[in-house]
Amino acid sequence: MTVQTDVNTIPTTGAEHPATSAEHIRLVEQAAAHNYHPLPVVVAKADGVWVTDVDGKKYMDMLAAYSAVNFGHGNTELINAAKAQLDSVTLTSRAFHNDQLGPMCAALAELCKMEAVLPMNTGAEGVETAIKTARKWGYTKKGVAEGKAKIIVCSENFHGRTTTIISFSTDSQCRNGFGPFTPGFEIVKYGDIDALKSAIDENTVGFLIEPIQGEAGIIVPPDGYLKQVREVCTENNVLFIADEIQAGLGRTGLTFACEHEGVHPDIFILGKALGGGIMPVSAVVSSREILSVFTPGDHGSTFGGNPLSAAVARKVIEILNTREYQDNARDMGAYLFERLRAIKTDKIKEIRGRGLWVGIEFKESAGKAMPYCKKLMEMGVLCKDTHQQTMRLAPPLCITREEIDWAVERMEKVLA
Repeated sequence: MTVQTDVNTIPTTGAEHPATSAEHIRLVEQAAAHNYHPLPVVVAKADGVWVTDVDGKKYMDMLAAYSAVNFGHGNTELINAAKAQLDSVTLTSRAFHNDQLGPMCAALAELCKMEAVLPMNTGAEGVETAIKTARKWGYTKKGVAEGKAKIIVCSENFHGRTTTIISFSTDSQCRNGFGPFTPGFEIVKYGDIDALKSAIDENTVGFLIEPIQGEAGIIVPPDGYLKQVREVCTENNVLFIADEIQAGLGRTGLTFACEHEGVHPDIFILGKALGGGIMPVSAVVSSREILSVFTPGDHGSTFGGNPLSAAVARKVIEILNTREYQDNARDMGAYLFERLRAIKTDKIKEIRGRGLWVGIEFKESAGKAMPYCKKLMEMGVLCKDTHQQTMRLAPPLCITREEIDWAVERMEKVLA
């Protein structure tokens, strides 16, 4: 089929730069693919937990780019690290070494109490890398017959949007129109240890799980579940793969969400906040034995481990080692939950989460979450819905008690 492009719909390169929010949004609608439906805010500047639109209106960011901006907008330490590296070298590819990659990998391995790091760029690339790691480990280390490796995943998961990853999604919108799908996955109920036990067979190489499910609505598993997962995976020689792309790096009040149950996975998948809100950085972190399944040429990325990203990630790790942001996430998270649960309303079904990661699920009778998000936007608070009924809050981890009070006062007016 030949597709004829209407040249009259293509914006001219000589068009003046948009001046207002409405003009910016109109240009995006005209020139960009419609694969997102953002709130009608056009951010031009940002600092800490605050953003300012092109019209000069100020908002509190209660989403933090889905945890990518954990350390606040315009974090001076991170910006300075990036600026310094910009004056040195930004990209060599992995055809050569650079002076930032080794120190970054060593620091990240130490943070994770692991031995080796495989750097990539996006979270989805990290998940794809972990899948390839588990499969090759199954064939070369566990003795699974070639082409038979199985990875168990959870219902309502969100690990990315590549063809392989959506193959094991239970979200129909992620899948519709994108088949045929990649085989080799089995879906079990999240939080159900018996379902995991029943699904494991001799071909099972890994169990891929979010220690707290983000896109599903900030779903925290039952107490003790992750400990049971660790035990079951160890007993059956199955890799425990923790997707901490959103949950990790301080969001829940500890460096990793798995730490809340004192468990250590075989593989960490990290991303989002690892790039400090500046660069896309992701990584698979594991033991030397597991990551030794890769030999030169097996897997890679032109931009993975580039010196600019590595320099920023090194500073992120340095910041995390102070534990300042983790402690603030724990303390301010507890205060945020206290304030939210004190709101007198009959609209809320449940408030759940951990640290500075909150899901407010509305009763069916109260309607969908999006209208509440839009009302809050009008009052200067930016957040977003997920799975229609849930509003999620995930502010930068530098938020203060006074800023929480400011946000909750507006939420009370919308929710009460």
